[in-house]
Amino acid sequence: MAICITPVAWLAPGTQALYVVPLGLAWWVLRNRTTVDPEKLLVRTTFGSTVLPWTDVKSIRVAQKGWLAAVRTDDSEVKLPAVRFIHLPALSLVSGGRVPDPTAEPDAEVTEEPVSSEE
Repeated sequence: MAICITPVAWLAPGTQALYVVPLGLAWWVLRNRTTVDPEKLLVRTTFGSTVLPWTDVKSIRVAQKGWLAAVRTDDSEVKLPAVRFIHLPALSLVSGGRVPDPTAEPDAEVTEEPVSSEE
């Protein structure tokens, strides 16, 4: 992006400030993330962060277009950057089962058939 801005940035004095755009985009890409471990969710946004212990998370809601949000026990929501519906199996695994995996197949019931004894 910086290479593409270079011809425009040197057309007139002061347009070198356009180099702020790729720097801002790089900051946004590197900063926004959700880190999950067995004890907590760490949600990092462009200018802040939130730590959510699993005890404060009531559920995970699928927001618009497949993005996820954590619902706190007080019914407030925290959007989870970079986490989509497709990440639910991994979220379930890392959270220790606190988040159910909707893609998991239910356990097959074991049916016992009577065994005939022929002697």
